[in-house]
Amino acid sequence: MSVTISRAMLNSILAGAAAAPGREVCGLLLGKDARITEVRQAENVAAEPSRRFELDPATLLAAHREARTGVLQVIGHYHSHPAGTVEPSACDADMAVPDGALWLICGPNGRYALWRAGTEGLHGRFSAVELMVEHE
Repeated sequence: MSVTISRAMLNSILAGAAAAPGREVCGLLLGKDARITEVRQAENVAAEPSRRFELDPATLLAAHREARTGVLQVIGHYHSHPAGTVEPSACDADMAVPDGALWLICGPNGRYALWRAGTEGLHGRFSAVELMVEHE
């Protein structure tokens, strides 16, 4: 299975990560089925934002309220690994719920990878997902 995102949305995520090289940036992936149609930046409210991320609860709750209208769903989130790989860390695995949510991880130099949280794969929690980038 693959998931689609526009080049503009992906570039927005990567630019946000590049602009904050000393901390993890994060946000939500909204859409339907296998298509990301909106990205929404969220403040990282973690106690150690250089090593962890925690989505701002107000942003997360607002997105879930909007999802009740049925227009868009919260299908996952993104975050950066400023000095690391684009693979989920053991810390990510500890935080992940095996609910099928997408995890888009970006790293230095514009690298990125998409993962789905489940019950198998990397750290017993993540399976790689192909990300198709649409050129507009």
